[in-house]
Amino acid sequence: MIKVAVFEDNAHLRESFRLLLQEAEGLECVATFSNANDAVEQLRNLDCHVILMDISMPGRSGVEATKLIKEAYPDINIVIQSIFDDDEYIFKAICNGASGYLLKNAEPATYVKAIEEVYEGGSPMTPGIARRVLQLFREGYTPPTPKEDFNLTEQERKVLHYLVAGKSYKMIADVLFISLETVKTHLRNIYLKLQVHSGTEAVAKALKHKITNL
Repeated sequence: MIKVAVFEDNAHLRESFRLLLQEAEGLECVATFSNANDAVEQLRNLDCHVILMDISMPGRSGVEATKLIKEAYPDINIVIQSIFDDDEYIFKAICNGASGYLLKNAEPATYVKAIEEVYEGGSPMTPGIARRVLQLFREGYTPPTPKEDFNLTEQERKVLHYLVAGKSYKMIADVLFISLETVKTHLRNIYLKLQVHSGTEAVAKALKHKITNL
């Protein structure tokens, strides 16, 4: 059972998310919060795997809360939900440790799939956002550092290459003629070697350190 907490200041949306999660097979809504001012303390005794985090809330923003939560609970995966597709919001959310970024016009099924994907180590993003992320780093949004290989094997480098290209796990498995489980194993090793916790962080680091030629 994937246990999910929701941070959303809009009461109607908060209740909608709660109902969606409770009705989805394999998911459980363990808590909902109207703000993130005390997010770290609120999560202290809460068994939680994934957080749906509204980016814009009164008091502490979702971007700020994401950073604090990841520092305190690095194993919790955070999916940002926002009405904004602004470059600065996207960039800061990813740099602060968000594992996914969805626009609020996404279909309910997209939210369910995103939670399942991030729980399995993926980095779900609305397609338009994924393209923007790649564009941000291609345009040098962060200063490049000297090229490093991080001791990645050739196969791990290929998997990372296709991850940066926006391929899904299944697509990576198909193009490399390996199983889905093998892809996941390679990604776990990649995360360990790059010292990251999510696919978005891996993509950012790959582009920043020029590990991939994309």
